[in-house]
Amino acid sequence: MAMKREITPADLMPSAEYAKVRATRRQAVVARKQNRRLEVGPVATFHFEDYDSMWLQVQEMLYIEKGGEAQIADELSAYNPLIPNGRELVATVLFEIDDPIRRKTLLARLGGIEDNAFIRMGEETVKGTSEADIDRTSADGKASAVQFIHFPFKPGQISKFRQPGAQVIVGFMHPAYGHMVVMPEAVRAALAGDFD
Repeated sequence: MAMKREITPADLMPSAEYAKVRATRRQAVVARKQNRRLEVGPVATFHFEDYDSMWLQVQEMLYIEKGGEAQIADELSAYNPLIPNGRELVATVLFEIDDPIRRKTLLARLGGIEDNAFIRMGEETVKGTSEADIDRTSADGKASAVQFIHFPFKPGQISKFRQPGAQVIVGFMHPAYGHMVVMPEAVRAALAGDFD
């Protein structure tokens, strides 16, 4: 069965109906996210998005903000671009630092971090690109604590990523945050399903 690539208004539940299944739906997505999450370095966490995670996000926004029909178009335009298109992986990257002074100091040095993310399989490197139309680094070089990063794969790179047991490395080549990690096999196997 082909993966869904876009949420439409017809895919959404009325808030009253969603309220009845909210706990169950949230639990199911949280369980799936365990194999779609990766810590890179001491403070960055990649959350690889898919249709289900974005569907839940839209439903939650509609449920919490209670904007009704008028809110739907805005939520879909915000979250549909984060659903992988079949030739990419898409990650929400969070820089999580509890201490506000330490957080401000680090983020001030991370300008451009969104364009320094990568996924590597052997000699093949897929360079991350920031979400179009969203500037996550300010003019003064301060990075946002939340980044939306696309990893566009070529067909040969998809084949390498899909190979069971393939060593996949995810990281940043940024002077102030040069960390990387080997992707666990369970995560690689789960993300392989994002490709057509």
